[in-house]
Amino acid sequence: MTAVWMQGVIRATTDTAIPRTVIKFGGSLLVRPAWRDELRSLVADSNGPTTIVIGGGRLADGLRAIDAASPYSAEVMHRAAIDAMGITARLAAEAASLKLAAEPACDERLVVLDAAAWLSLAGRYDDLPVGWHVTSDSIAAAVATACGAALVLAKSVPPPPECTGSLASLAREGWVDDHFPIAAADLERIEWAVPSIIPTSNR
Repeated sequence: MTAVWMQGVIRATTDTAIPRTVIKFGGSLLVRPAWRDELRSLVADSNGPTTIVIGGGRLADGLRAIDAASPYSAEVMHRAAIDAMGITARLAAEAASLKLAAEPACDERLVVLDAAAWLSLAGRYDDLPVGWHVTSDSIAAAVATACGAALVLAKSVPPPPECTGSLASLAREGWVDDHFPIAAADLERIEWAVPSIIPTSNR
């Protein structure tokens, strides 16, 4: 059975087709039994080279809990959370039989990005603020900005209807991270996507 996604547009500043797509695939989606089929269905709708950025999911949640119980420096936890994204990217690429890469898709049709490796190249870590207010949302926005791509935010729940179109409102409601309005400021197209059967977890 083909997976079904609910989708919508958050921002569209141009009618011109954008040749590349970055999909932020929320880490919480990886606990859904059908996530592989859902991911394949989502990328099938993309035109041109497509880069998948996998969120940290339960691994990042665990790091938050550890930090809350016994705080570490912001820099240590920031790097650890991005390392968690590298782990989920490797697991997702292996499970879905997709190519893992340290650079976004250009000539390749489809890759899962190792965000930790990408950020390590050319000092990109220095381009991001340090802290829990920067998550895979902002990192995916940074990837999309770097390669001139449209961004699709695939999450467990849809954005609040009253916030669609306002990145600042989406951040205030916690649907994206606090840094996202800055990280995504230059993107011409941002969309959202949610699996048709919505679990009760947040992102």
